[in-house]
Amino acid sequence: MALSEFDIIARYFTGKGPRRDDVVLGVGDDAALLAVPASRQLVVAVDTLVAGRHFPGHTGAFDIGWKALAVNLSDLAAMGATPAWATLSLTMPGVDQAWLQAFANGFFSLADPYCVALVGGDTTRGPLSVTVQLQGHVEAGTTLRRDAAAPGQALFVSGTLGDAACALQQLQGGGPVDTFALQRLNRPEPRVVLGESLAGVAAAAIDISDGLLADLGHILDASGCGATLWPERLPASATLQALPGEQRQAYQFYGGDDYELCFSVAPGKRAVLDALLPQQATPVTEIGVIEAQPGLRCRYADGRVVTPLRHGFDHFRAGDDD
Repeated sequence: MALSEFDIIARYFTGKGPRRDDVVLGVGDDAALLAVPASRQLVVAVDTLVAGRHFPGHTGAFDIGWKALAVNLSDLAAMGATPAWATLSLTMPGVDQAWLQAFANGFFSLADPYCVALVGGDTTRGPLSVTVQLQGHVEAGTTLRRDAAAPGQALFVSGTLGDAACALQQLQGGGPVDTFALQRLNRPEPRVVLGESLAGVAAAAIDISDGLLADLGHILDASGCGATLWPERLPASATLQALPGEQRQAYQFYGGDDYELCFSVAPGKRAVLDALLPQQATPVTEIGVIEAQPGLRCRYADGRVVTPLRHGFDHFRAGDDD
């Protein structure tokens, strides 16, 4: 017997995942009722993943479910926010119960550790796409924002850069795919704990989804300043360290899909940052400095100063296609 839209919701999504006391009314009504904690500001993010655009068509359902939530968790991490509630809109060409179960397993496998409650959504028939809206909250006055960079602040990045882009190119080339890099592409680890720790400590922040240079450029544009990067200091996994220097740098500069955090810290907060970093599971690397001079420059150890292209992935620019 074929499942209806409401059967799908009831079987795979209703009552699944974490329960929260601040969910007054969740799945099953026209809208959810949520209680935002006093003195906290609501933070809302939404992302859509489209088959063939954001993930290859043969990507497993578990990985799609995981990544659909991960990219939103990463956005909240870049604001220093604590995630709380999610809504899910799922469009698919037909009802495949094995696919639905795997998708739900992937979604809730990531929702559980961050106590994200699914509180509503929609299902419909059409080309495969997934939209997640994630809500969270942050203490007023501590939010990380793109427009808060200022000259003299140090620039940092979490984790390693370029792994996901490396895996994607290997997939598109049809050859062997590095296992570690593929894991980074399909199941990115959003830096939620680090982002929460940086609230009130870091100044500006952004998550790296479209490439380091493009996303750092958004901070510089919003803040009206420039920066110098030290390319040799960009953190690289063992997978990328095995590649030729120019190829490795291209992945790190332009690749995207890393979902690491890039953030700046004022000199007066540096001691606070240094004290909290040893408590973090995610490594953090200093990669440059914010400057008054507009533009983005790369300063190499041999003294060369190069002005790189800043563009990253853009859905509406010709040639940009996953």
